[in-house]
Amino acid sequence: MAHNSLARFQAYVEEHQAELYRLAYSYLKNREDALDAVQESIVRGIDHLPSLRDESRLRVWMTRILVNECLSRLRRKRPSVPLEEWDGAEPEHDRDEMWDLRRSLDTLDPKLRTVVVLRFFEDRKLEEIAQITHAPLSTVKTRLYRALAQLRLHLTEEEALS
Repeated sequence: MAHNSLARFQAYVEEHQAELYRLAYSYLKNREDALDAVQESIVRGIDHLPSLRDESRLRVWMTRILVNECLSRLRRKRPSVPLEEWDGAEPEHDRDEMWDLRRSLDTLDPKLRTVVVLRFFEDRKLEEIAQITHAPLSTVKTRLYRALAQLRLHLTEEEALS
């Protein structure tokens, strides 16, 4: 492995560590699990750095490693969000809406949830999501459409029940 590749990787991780953590937390909803997933993804990234052919794609490549790690952890353990992790400074109404949204996101198939999280929580472009998920752009668009439709339905049902 070239020393400059490792140096660039380290610089990327240092610059984007908060972004990587947010992405992991959006999947795992637990601070310790998210930190572990990021750490494991960094180790895997270092181990597989020689297989990265185009360093300009480091962000997409690292995101894919992290998403795979998070999905793997979710398959092993179904997470929950303890109420005490919510920021008490949020207004009650906003906290309730965020709780409803998180519950609704949890009902989505992981492939649909991945697209929503990357698009709206990580502000990724559809083309970038297609690269990260190794899916055609049309599939990403379809997944996003289906996910939003399911979220609307679920949130509407939640609202009707309350």
